[in-house]
Parts: sequence; structure tokens; C-alpha cells
Amino acid sequence: MQITNISDAKASLSALIREVQKTDEPIIIGKAGKPIAVLSAYHDSAVPRKLGGSWEGNVTVMESRQTDKEIADSFNNSALFPGQE
Repeated sequence: MQITNISDAKASLSALIREVQKTDEPIIIGKAGKPIAVLSAYHDSAVPRKLGGSWEGNVTVMESRQTDKEIADSFNNSALFPGQE
């Protein structure tokens, strides 16, 4: 795994990005000898996320019969935001 300091990373960001894309290996960026960030390649997930875990089977998403404005108005005029219009 490659390690670089923040000054070098600023000066050669384009080259570091090309390196990450080419090798798919993350690069650690450090400051004062300590790691502070990781530069890694972005991978778009082809699989859509699905509900799961403890909420699975316990939540139903229903069609709304309200317009966006009606929903916003009911939220903005709720106890959370009294007197706002």
C-alpha cells in the first residue's frame, strides 16, 4: 500500500487518482507522519440496496395521497416548528 504526505498529495493529486484507478489499491495520505485519509477507487454498485435487518417485514411503504406542498406544510406547521409559515 502506497503512503504519501499531504503536501505531495496536493501537488500530484491527478497522478495519484490515475494510480488508484489503474491498480485498485488505496493510497494512504498522512500528515506529520500519521495517516489522516485514504484515497481509493470508486466502485458503483450494480446491485440495488434492499431493506433488511430488524426492520424487514415491519415497515410498509404506502402511497401518499398528499401533495408535496401539503406534506411540507403539515411538517412546517407541526409542534417542531410552531408559528412558522
